[in-house]
Amino acid sequence: PPRILTLEEPVLHMEHCIAFAVHGNPAPTLHWLHNGQVLRETEIIHMEFYQQGEVSEGCLLFNKPTHYNNGNYTIVATNQLGSANQTIKGHFLEKPFPAMSELFSFQMQYTPKFLCVDSKAFSFQVSIAVGLAAFACVLLVVLFIMINKYGRRSKFGMKG
Repeated sequence: PPRILTLEEPVLHMEHCIAFAVHGNPAPTLHWLHNGQVLRETEIIHMEFYQQGEVSEGCLLFNKPTHYNNGNYTIVATNQLGSANQTIKGHFLEKPFPAMSELFSFQMQYTPKFLCVDSKAFSFQVSIAVGLAAFACVLLVVLFIMINKYGRRSKFGMKG
């Protein structure tokens, strides 16, 4: 049956690599689990390995992993005689701004009742504010035109 010889924590070379070595005769098929779910290989996460006799050596490669890729990675080796698995924790990046998200969740839990706004009343208030702003803009344009039209005439017949 297959036997997992090594499984190492992620290391950054050109890409992040979880190195492994598996022994088995006949050669085992290999697949990976991420937090207990089957890991689909993509352009970002893929496995490369080579077979040398009864030993398969390789890497699970990560191209620019993020905090979404953190978690437990399990290699599963299976052949006709049995299967073996081993898990390792992969930690690539911290969550961005963890303190800010905690702050927002705290604020959302303790929002006073008088700050809660009915959506219909809020949309009515917004439409009133937009209407007043539009009226003020039109009034300013009319005043500007009036000043330009009537303000050019010189008073008392003097030329400027």
